[in-house]
Amino acid sequence: MQRKEPTMSFLSSPLFLRRALLADAIVSGATGLLMLAGAAPLAGVVGLPEALLRWSGASLLPFAAIVAWLGTRERPARAAVLAVVVANALWVIDSVLLLALDWVEPTALGYAFVAAQALVVALFAEAQALGLRRARMTA
Repeated sequence: MQRKEPTMSFLSSPLFLRRALLADAIVSGATGLLMLAGAAPLAGVVGLPEALLRWSGASLLPFAAIVAWLGTRERPARAAVLAVVVANALWVIDSVLLLALDWVEPTALGYAFVAAQALVVALFAEAQALGLRRARMTA
């Protein structure tokens, strides 16, 4: 028996974009809480300034709230999602510059922490951009 292909794949459904936004919100919120609440002990382990961790964590909390709200909309506004993609791309660029320009002296774990979160944020930005493109194609 031949299997029928669905007319709308998961990647092109509005649900994909919403889930990408919600996953970003959850990870951003958790990372923000970790960096804000644990800035002092984390600074010693990763070799990043406590103030940088605290301010970065504090900036992630409203971002996570906005992204979560967008993820709960049936059809998130294209301009708002594009703003999230741009913000994520800027976070990735800033993370790379932080390591590349020797503004700080992180430990090996600090390098891994910054690189890993930049990679995850880049993947969220790509998923959200893909969701936007696919949603536009199906509209």
